[in-house]
Amino acid sequence: MTVLLVALGAAVGAPLRYLTDRAVQAIVGPGYPWGTFTVNVAGSLVLGFVAGRPASAGVTALVGTGFCGALTTYSTFSYEVLRLAQGRARFLSVAYVVATLFAAFGAAAVGLVLSRAIGEL
Repeated sequence: MTVLLVALGAAVGAPLRYLTDRAVQAIVGPGYPWGTFTVNVAGSLVLGFVAGRPASAGVTALVGTGFCGALTTYSTFSYEVLRLAQGRARFLSVAYVVATLFAAFGAAAVGLVLSRAIGEL
């Protein structure tokens, strides 16, 4: 059953990642990987929220592993960092790494705090 929940979450997260990336790139244009940045930060927020609540193994598998695992993308992030660096945009490459790490960890912390605050209501 857990495998099916992970697959179901991934079946929603992966297309949402693609659609979000395309929508963000259509708005801001190419040149900087804002789409990947957006999904990684959003996924970190959701995962922080899930981690802050007592959840069943099923919810954790569905949302935490399946949905967030498919929504966020470390491999694309790594590829884009290398692409920027190879394109002689080394400053942007480093800025992308730093901004992604700070924003993603910050979003996870915000999700955790929100989750716990809601739990206390």
